[in-house]
Amino acid sequence: MGSLDSCSPDFMAEGFQPLQAEEFRKQAHIMVDFIADYYKNIEKYPVRSVVKPGYLLQALPASAPYHSEPLDDILDDVRRLIMPGITHWLSPNFFAYFPATYSTAGFLGEMLSSAFNVVGFNWLASPAATELETVVMDWLASLLKLPSSFMFAGGNGGGGVIHGTTSEAMLCTVVAARERALNRIGGANGGRLVVYASDQTHSTLAKACKLAGIAPTNIRPLPTSASHDFALSPCLVQAAMQADVAAGLVPLYLCATVGTTSSNAVDSVQQLGQVAAEFGAWLHVDAAYAGSACICPEFRPYLDGVEQADSLSMSPHKWLLSGLDCCCLWVRDSSALTRALSTNPEYLRNDASESKAVIDYKDWQIGTGRKFRALRLWMVLRSYGVARLQSHIRSDVRLAKRFEGLVKADERFEIVTPRRFALVCFRMKVEAGRDGAEANRELMEAVNRTGKAYMTHTVVGGSYVLRFAVGASLTEERHVDGAWSLVQEKANELMSRGRLDCICGGE
Repeated sequence: MGSLDSCSPDFMAEGFQPLQAEEFRKQAHIMVDFIADYYKNIEKYPVRSVVKPGYLLQALPASAPYHSEPLDDILDDVRRLIMPGITHWLSPNFFAYFPATYSTAGFLGEMLSSAFNVVGFNWLASPAATELETVVMDWLASLLKLPSSFMFAGGNGGGGVIHGTTSEAMLCTVVAARERALNRIGGANGGRLVVYASDQTHSTLAKACKLAGIAPTNIRPLPTSASHDFALSPCLVQAAMQADVAAGLVPLYLCATVGTTSSNAVDSVQQLGQVAAEFGAWLHVDAAYAGSACICPEFRPYLDGVEQADSLSMSPHKWLLSGLDCCCLWVRDSSALTRALSTNPEYLRNDASESKAVIDYKDWQIGTGRKFRALRLWMVLRSYGVARLQSHIRSDVRLAKRFEGLVKADERFEIVTPRRFALVCFRMKVEAGRDGAEANRELMEAVNRTGKAYMTHTVVGGSYVLRFAVGASLTEERHVDGAWSLVQEKANELMSRGRLDCICGGE
């Protein structure tokens, strides 16, 4: 057994001050310079990491150092070991998945949040953390022109909370819907509850249902088709719910998506809301990516009918420059959340909470502890204002339109789904009898291997499709043009080697 007596005299005399103000100032300046240089030179790095699995396990020692090491040595290892294993999501040549945007304001907000290190589980733990969150959630609700029933200022029991990701928002709303339904039909009837979505709905819904105890056989991923631009058909939902009710089941939860991950399809919130109301199902609107665009008047109609929804979520870290992690969830009836998620241990009891005059956000989420995320969103909204944020969204959409035009101008390629927002889904045409999926996969990998751009794929309507998502904070027109030139270059190379047989002309 060790003891204090076994510590070296030198160590004990030196003391340990892990948060000394002047040392923090010194090291923070070094780190800010390191980060600024990274942003300045980010285009020099291959966008997608090319390391092999296990590379870091082989490079790092098997145990933590016994003695302290200087920051310079640690940063050297960041350059030498960590950077090769980074896929650079902030690269202007990152066009994969959906963007994870960041900004100076968001970064500074994160610095403040880290500095305060608030664990804001209830109002008393840091009143400013709770109250600022209620303010910015109402601000953003106003920008989205949400009905007052979703706002604290509306005074009708609605309001918003900042979660980490959409996964958490979906899980919380599924649990709230479950508890509301079981209170109505009896707790022994959980096996009768059914959840509805489209085959384009994000996979996180299935995970949320699994965690909430919804049987996999009671999840209905309803088919979509190109004839409806891969949107969820209200008639199909209605028929499915009618069939389930006839079978003695209970429609629980319907997820409508504004901007699906694969193709940016948009479900009709208005029509799906009417179906959900007919069967008493909870309607959740997942606008994780495209919701940010709805601060622009020209995109706001995609949310028409939201007044019929029970909840709505969007993620400002995808397109509104806040940085990870930041998912905004609004509910019309906050008591549905708190009834399902509240805990009230003795050690957290206090007069403010008991008065019911304050919000304790621990009861709006899965965990107890929570970061001061509202600072980031507050900094972004104040630093840039509505006008600049709208301009940012419109600029990305303009660049996506430009890429779409370049694709259409090359007869070897085709647009697969209508471009909405800033995602372009396209593919190379191939001759009959050729494997179109393999040809396009080979083209995508040829582009990605260069390190000069990064795209990903999806499958919609049975077709293998390349996704080009514009939105990284540093992306400019030259990067979009460069990415398209790279696609054409690699297509030419593969064709010259006989690897691709494209159709040069219309189908």
